[in-house]
Amino acid sequence: MKIDGVFSGGGIKALALIGAFEAAEKRGLCFERVAGTSAGALLAALVKAGYTSLEMKSIIDNADFKKFLDSKKTWVPVPFMNWIKLYWKLGLYKGDYLERWVAALLAAKGIVTFGDLPPGTLKIVASDITRGKLVVLPDDLEEYGILPERFSVARAVRMSCSLPYFFYPISLYNRLGQKSYIVDGGVLSNFPIWLFQRKDRTSIRPVLGFQLSSRYDDYMPQHKITNAAVLFKALFETMMQAHDNRHIDKQDAQNIIFMPVKQVSVVDFQLPHEAKQELYAYGETRAEEFLSRWIAGGRPPHYSWAQKNRA
Repeated sequence: MKIDGVFSGGGIKALALIGAFEAAEKRGLCFERVAGTSAGALLAALVKAGYTSLEMKSIIDNADFKKFLDSKKTWVPVPFMNWIKLYWKLGLYKGDYLERWVAALLAAKGIVTFGDLPPGTLKIVASDITRGKLVVLPDDLEEYGILPERFSVARAVRMSCSLPYFFYPISLYNRLGQKSYIVDGGVLSNFPIWLFQRKDRTSIRPVLGFQLSSRYDDYMPQHKITNAAVLFKALFETMMQAHDNRHIDKQDAQNIIFMPVKQVSVVDFQLPHEAKQELYAYGETRAEEFLSRWIAGGRPPHYSWAQKNRA
């Protein structure tokens, strides 16, 4: 069955998304269009490039995540240098290695720019904090004088993954030469399931959401604030979950696999092998439980079956 897929952000927690994607593969679901934010944008790009879940697991298991923390070498004491980088660079890590890593993965499948993909089949969400607006890539690139089909997919993923204060933001300039800072899409929409919905809230084909949080009406866990670092983490996690949850109604929830990963930090890049396997298994189990009901139930909600012949 052809469907559209939407993947939420969640940093390293997104390993559970790979397990969930594997369950969808086993069910014979074929992703016609995909969208995502942050780590979900990375997964969406890999899915559209043609990577299987087994290939993704191999990539993750062989990746050295320490290299993603690519800070500039300096003789200045680390704590003081971190403050300098936050002040001048607006982040601790460059993010260059992440972009090169993604670019190499996509190039191996023949994907470099959005022009290498069927039009409209991959949408990536980022946030323009200068103008205070959400950016959908590649759709909104024309506002910055950029031809969408010539823009690097890896660059778009890097933009969507620019966690504020963690990675350097990306700069874009509009036609008037005005500079905008682009950061993590989770600032404005961590789960853009609305991207594939029409004004009447129907869709061309079934839309399946992969959400790394609890149901929209579940109790939000409390955060124990002990210092500024914990405060920022709690602020960002609350913002990511609460923003999109306001727009998820009960009908939307019927099309979403909720995977509330609580035991792992968004930026825990030092996960042991066993923890990674647990995340894969958790995502697959949650997805399999959901899909057994979703597919067996017949016609998924919000799908206009009159469009079936055109899907």
